[in-house]
Amino acid sequence: MTHDIIMYSSAIAAVIIVVYMLVKKMDIKVALFSIGILLIFISAGLGNKVAFTDFEPTGSILLDPLQVIVQQFKATFTQAGLIILMLGGYTAYMSSIGANDVTVQVLTKPIGKIKSVYFLVPTVFLLGNLLSLVIPSASTLAILLLATLYPVLKRAGMSPLSIAAVIATSATIIPTPLGSDNVAVSEEFAKYAAFTDLSVTDYVFQYHAIVSIPTLIFIAMVHYFWQRRMDKKSLTARNQESIEIENVEEITGGKLFKTVYAMLPIFPIVLLLISFVLDMTTDITVSISVEIAVLFSLILAVICELIRQKDNKAVLKNTEKFFDGMGKAIPIVALIVAASVFVTGLKSIGLIDALQSAMQNFHGQGFNFVLPLILVAFTALIVLLSGSGIALFFAMIPLMVPLAEAAGISPVAISIPMGLAGNLFRAVSPVAAVVLIIAGTLKVDPLDIIKRTSVPMISGVIFMFVLSMILFL
Repeated sequence: MTHDIIMYSSAIAAVIIVVYMLVKKMDIKVALFSIGILLIFISAGLGNKVAFTDFEPTGSILLDPLQVIVQQFKATFTQAGLIILMLGGYTAYMSSIGANDVTVQVLTKPIGKIKSVYFLVPTVFLLGNLLSLVIPSASTLAILLLATLYPVLKRAGMSPLSIAAVIATSATIIPTPLGSDNVAVSEEFAKYAAFTDLSVTDYVFQYHAIVSIPTLIFIAMVHYFWQRRMDKKSLTARNQESIEIENVEEITGGKLFKTVYAMLPIFPIVLLLISFVLDMTTDITVSISVEIAVLFSLILAVICELIRQKDNKAVLKNTEKFFDGMGKAIPIVALIVAASVFVTGLKSIGLIDALQSAMQNFHGQGFNFVLPLILVAFTALIVLLSGSGIALFFAMIPLMVPLAEAAGISPVAISIPMGLAGNLFRAVSPVAAVVLIIAGTLKVDPLDIIKRTSVPMISGVIFMFVLSMILFL
């Protein structure tokens, strides 16, 4: 009895602290590390062993929690961590050589030829999501789209609030093997027998894409009708205030240059997609990992730069941007490790076993959707209050398989709805950075933007959740 009281009270306190920090937009990495260590100490006091696979004890209870951190860092760097670092480096290098800017310009230029205002709404929404492959940050992408597309959309007659809504929802759920969340999930799932040798490419194209692509198309249609209805309902569909938008310098160069450089940022995805299609449709098996795809693309990009710049010294010096970018991706790896240490603490005090036992009561009772629904609702709450759900999602990744097994469902029925919901609900949060940036730039009320984004995004979440349950339960 005393054991259970200590276990539950410790777990509840730990979760409350983490949720509080998420809502307050505080960096929770150190908190996750600290709480995880504290929980491991509590588990030792309860007489429990450290719940860590292949744990190598130091011989000292005081040092064992630090050993967990060390072993988790080693395991992460040899798996998801290396991929995330390389993706961070490649993105930084693409920005340094201007390839990301070329991609944005090439893809957004045809928009000016579309004359129908409301046909532009779903078009820009889908285009923005496509561009998030190159510019994964919602805030950064919003700034670029405001600079490149706002004048075009305004001339076409689109209202500022429609523009705000479409741009605010641009970076959502595009399926990509280069996403750090997808990398982390696939690496975690691959540790279990049911998902042996699961690659991030397999996870994205076999599971993520079959839900996210139909959802994006559905949201695009809802956007069309909702923005049209709201414009007709609004007495002031157009903001007459003068809006200052930063000018974007036109990128000059021939068609060959623009074609090649527009392809470079997404070339790793192209290679992975080709490998996946060949493996699925032919007898040809070419195993291309994300790391190989990134390295091949990097070498190709450097060759292109050597040909274009004709200054070998400057080009080779600029490759340092790749390694700088790897360094800037370290916080993501640290977050994954911190979340794993936190979960190790919860496992060590016995909470996960208790939850698994409790959920087994639902197994076979027709309530398999309850666990994914609870986690999606919890994600929605955190995202609406904090404006971001990425930290929560990473913290939940180590728990997905154990909880899913206890509930008798596929872990994918948790990872897909939870991951997609976090990204979709961001555009409905009045404190999300992307909403505040757009509101400040276009001189509109953030709540007015939320009125425009809420119906498409919430409709998308419902559609996504139902589709996920149909496919994965």
